[in-house]
This record gives sequence, C-alpha cells and structure tokens, in this order.
Amino acid sequence: MNGDNSAMKQGDVEALRANLSAPGSLVAAIVQDRGSKEVLMLAWMNREALDLTLATKKATFWSRSRQEIWIKGETSGNSLHIHEFRYDCDADAILLLADAAGPACHTGEATCFHFELPLSE
Repeated sequence: MNGDNSAMKQGDVEALRANLSAPGSLVAAIVQDRGSKEVLMLAWMNREALDLTLATKKATFWSRSRQEIWIKGETSGNSLHIHEFRYDCDADAILLLADAAGPACHTGEATCFHFELPLSE
C-alpha cells in the first residue's frame, strides 16, 4: 500500500448485505450534504432500505418507531437524492452524500443536528 488514502476504493455491497442478513439487523446511515458537507441526519437501514436506496438513489430507511420502510420526503416533499454511497471499514455504518430538497429534519430545521451543548473549558 502506498499510504495515499485520497482515492476511494471500490466497495462490495455484499459486505453490507452480510451485516444485514440476520432478522432485525440495522446499520446507521449518516446523511451529509454533498456540497457543504454538513451532517443532515442519521437514520437506520435494514437490507431492504439498503437495496431500495441503491436502486432508486432516493434515501430510504427503516423506521424503528413505525417498524416500516420510509422514503425520505415521500410525504413531506423534503427528499434526499443520493449522489455518493460510502461505508466504513467494518461495513456497519453508511455515509450518504446527498442533495436535499427542503429541510432534512422533521422539525423544519435544515439539519437534525441543530442543538449544541457547550463544553466546559
């Protein structure tokens, strides 16, 4: 290895699918704005959500509270169009780079990460 980590390596979706093979398996999916790189939201994917996202380029997740698949923006119109799909070295976390059509947060905020706790010095 040449030590140059600047080039992305081609991934294999089967590593992700293997981590989602057990019933009830979920992986965290972080959505980041493609242009600004701001973190927009975190949601969960099961195997069906993974496959639908890859097939449609629409951010699709598993709702833990409703126990069903949901396509971001399907009812609100605030969709996320996926341009890059990355995953970590253990294939147990996903990073989606997306263009947002409207706010990412259900509260109407641009990002779900709009709360900040001050750190003591």
